[in-house]
Formats: sequence, C-alpha cells, structure tokens
Amino acid sequence: MGVWGTGLYSGDFAMDLRSTIRAVARLPFSPDRLVDILCETAPTAATNPKDEDHTTFWLIVADQFSKRGIVCDLVREKALEIIDEDSDLHLLHNLGMKDADLRRRGKMLQELRARIAPALAFKARPVLKKPQPLLMDVGDVFVYPTSNGKNINPYLASIRTVDSRPWIPDGWGAAIILDCGRAFEFLSWYRPLTLAEARNEKPKLDWLRGNVVWRLELPGTCSANHFRRLEFEKIGSLSFDPEKVDKLFPGLRPGISAAISDISIANRLHADPFGSNRYAEGRRDARFSKMTMRGIGQILRNGA
Repeated sequence: MGVWGTGLYSGDFAMDLRSTIRAVARLPFSPDRLVDILCETAPTAATNPKDEDHTTFWLIVADQFSKRGIVCDLVREKALEIIDEDSDLHLLHNLGMKDADLRRRGKMLQELRARIAPALAFKARPVLKKPQPLLMDVGDVFVYPTSNGKNINPYLASIRTVDSRPWIPDGWGAAIILDCGRAFEFLSWYRPLTLAEARNEKPKLDWLRGNVVWRLELPGTCSANHFRRLEFEKIGSLSFDPEKVDKLFPGLRPGISAAISDISIANRLHADPFGSNRYAEGRRDARFSKMTMRGIGQILRNGA
C-alpha cells in the first residue's frame, strides 16, 4: 500500500525511495539523468497519476533534491503542481484517509511547499569519482565461517560478538559468483549461488563439484570492508556455460535494485545448519524448489 500516515515518509515506499535517492545522488550525473534513473526504479509510481504512490514519488524526490542542493526545475514544478492542485490530498481521500488526517497532511504539504518553492541554489554534492571495484568475478568460489548456518554479520562493530555474547563458528558455507556487474556503470553488485546446507569442515573445491545442493540467491553488494569482515576465502574458480545457466535459471535480471539500495551480499549467504538434511532425497523443501540445483556441473562448461 501507499502512504497512509500524514508524514511525507510515513510509508514503506517513501522510506525505500529515500534510500534509493541517497544512493542515486552519489552518481556523477546531471540532475535530469538522476531523475531518469529514479523513474526507472519505480516506473509505475513515476508515470501513472492513478497509482497510489504517484504523488508521493514526486514530493519525496523534490524534498530530497532540495535538501541535497540538486537543482531540477522538472522535479520542483511537478511537486508544486501536485501541492497546488491538491492532487495528493484527492488521491489519499479516495484511498480512504480520514478528514482529520487529510488536514494534517495538508499542513505538512504547505511546509514542504515553503521549502521547495524558492529558487534553489546549486550545492556541490559528494559523488563517486570512479566506478566501485569488482572484488569478485563470475565463477569465483568462496568459503566462509558460519554459526548454526548463519554467516558473520559485517555490520556489527565486533563481528565475533552478537548481543554481548561471543559468535562462535561451528561450520562453513560456500558461495559461487554466478553473475556480477555495475549498475549505471558505477555501483557494483554480485549474484551468488550458495551452499544450501552448511558443512562442519571447510569445503574443498573438488567436493563442491559433486552432488551438492546449491541455492540461487538474489544479488547483493559487497564493500571491501564487508568482504574482509565476512572472512571470505577464495578456493578456486569455475567456468559457467551461459546457455546452460539461462536454461536452468531463465530470466535472471541484473542486480540494479540491490546496488541502488546497497543491500549487502551478507544478507544472501545463510545456509541450513549442518545435519538438517532438508535437501536429502525425498525431503527437499518445496519453498526452494525453483531456486535450487543439485550439482554445479549442470551449468559448467565441458571440462571446467
């Protein structure tokens, strides 16, 4: 659903869009190009006036651009038009917002108008000077420590402590980079295949080539800091056959969304605890039936 609270950032869509703008604003492009990119990330909300998130989209872009000193007449004029014609209030009224909340929303919109109506002075913003490095390549195989199937949380200041208790590894996970690239030629992303079940011993490359169940994961980002904290250890590389990959996993999309939202690959590395046998013959979990494969050889080049 769209915005139901009276604040500009009351809904999930609004919060997600703010995060997206934060990432996109780092790209060294013109304001018009930034708007095009934002519209590409939410095409229905950006272009369809009947969409429940349409007015929210333009109001938030205008607010964030104003706060960041990004001058774009199109965005400013669009937001002012939405406020002056009560488009946002009409939309929310039709969605069932109560009169008292509509009045509070209207007050908020007038405060927003006062911020964005004056001509904005250009303000230099911090941007990426060069594309983010690709720390991993297609086919790279990594192992990493796990505890009850969970990998290290690289966001924590002390990666070996969780809730004041020691994080003690009891197994190993593995990941193979199925695809990688850069969103808008700047923001790096990676799509891993991960070992479905953690092992109690560090996996070796020859074993990983065997009758092992892999799980296809969504793409994620990986900064140098996260790469180090996850304690990735490269143990080799494999060569994929693109046609085999497309046949087994058709319609895979690049990781643009993950790159823009900066969703770490750390969120994609979990495994079932060692000994769970979820993927033993006859016991494979139906929830993952479309995202798993048994035997990496199905998508390798001959002799790889």
